[in-house]
Amino acid sequence: MKFVQTDYGNRKEILKFPDHYVNLAVTVDDTGIAQNAHGKKIVPAGTIMGGGVIVDATQLAVKSNDENAEGVLFNDVDVTYGPAPGALLIHGFIDLAKLPEPPDEDAVTALSQITFIA
Repeated sequence: MKFVQTDYGNRKEILKFPDHYVNLAVTVDDTGIAQNAHGKKIVPAGTIMGGGVIVDATQLAVKSNDENAEGVLFNDVDVTYGPAPGALLIHGFIDLAKLPEPPDEDAVTALSQITFIA
């Protein structure tokens, strides 16, 4: 039997202006995601993602901090038990200080509908 713990804490806010953004529903890939100290595989909010998900919704969203970037993961996604649903921000204003790693120059160019603000 699988036990799933629910966390009711506050979520990490990556937006600079939380009233202006557009998200796209995606399925986040679990490939290459390392377990944390609690045995969970978490893809953090603010991770730059790609994988062809905008053109083909059946594709899995994968980490892609390069010219193949398509959006930024809106919330933390737990992929411990395999690919899981998430939200990909494709338009909006993001606070650079809240990202797990800074966007690559090619990723910034590819994400033309997203503005990164320090």
